[in-house]
Amino acid sequence: MHSGAVTHDDDSARASHAPSSPASGGGDGSGQGGRRSLRDRVRGARRPEIDVAPLDPEQAPPEPIELFLAWLDDAVEAGVAQPHAMTLSTASIASGPTARTLLLKEVDDAFWFTTSSLSPKGRQIADDPRVALTLAWSDLGRQVRVLGDAVPGPRDVSEDDFRARHPDSRAVAIAMPQSTEIPGAEQADAALDEARRRLDDEPDLVPDDWTAYRVAPVSVEFWQGTTGRDQVRLRYDRVGDGWRRASLWP
Repeated sequence: MHSGAVTHDDDSARASHAPSSPASGGGDGSGQGGRRSLRDRVRGARRPEIDVAPLDPEQAPPEPIELFLAWLDDAVEAGVAQPHAMTLSTASIASGPTARTLLLKEVDDAFWFTTSSLSPKGRQIADDPRVALTLAWSDLGRQVRVLGDAVPGPRDVSEDDFRARHPDSRAVAIAMPQSTEIPGAEQADAALDEARRRLDDEPDLVPDDWTAYRVAPVSVEFWQGTTGRDQVRLRYDRVGDGWRRASLWP
C-alpha cells in the first residue's frame, strides 16, 4: 500500500503491475473520451505523515476497548475533526447492504449510537441486528472495524440522548419520518415550524421511535499504516468471557 493510505487491500500496489483497463485509455492517463483515470486524478493527493506510536501486537492490552479509547484520545489530541464519526453498515434481505456515517455516542463495554427505529437503518437492524462499525483516522493512518449485534438499550438512555440534542435536531427528528421524500420546500418549512411549536409546548417530548442502540463487539480489528509500504493489523475475537488476539497478514 502507499504510505498511510487507509485501506485493507493493497490495491494501489497491485495497480502498478496490472494491465491498463479500458477506462484508463491504455496507460497515458487520458481514459475514454480524454477523461483521466482515477489513479491519475489522485496521484498527487496529499498522503498522511504518520506520527503516532506504532502498533505492537505483543504489547497490546488484553481487551480491545482499552486500545480503542487510547486511539480515540490520540485522534482528539491530533486535531482530527469529529474523531467519533463512524460508518455504520447494515443489511437486510429486502434492501441489501447499506452504509452511512453517524456519530459514536458512547463507549463502555459496547459501542453506542442513536437513531430512529423507523429509519431505513432501524428497519434493517430489526430484520438483521448484525452490523459493522468503521472508524477511520486517515491522518493518523489508523482504522478500527467493529462487528457485533445492534440491540436497543434502556429506554432512559434513548430519552436522555434525545433531550440533550440541539433543539433544531430534535425538531428535525419529529417533523417528518427520517429519509422520506420532501414534498416541497414550503411543506418542509411548515412541518419544521410545527415541530418547533410542539417542542415549545412539550419540552420533554421524546418520540417513541428514538432509540439508543448498543453494539456489543464480537470482533474488533485495529489497522495501523506505517511510513513504509507495510501495515499492521491486530484483531480481537470474543471467546467466552475473554478475548483472543491475532495478528493478521496485510
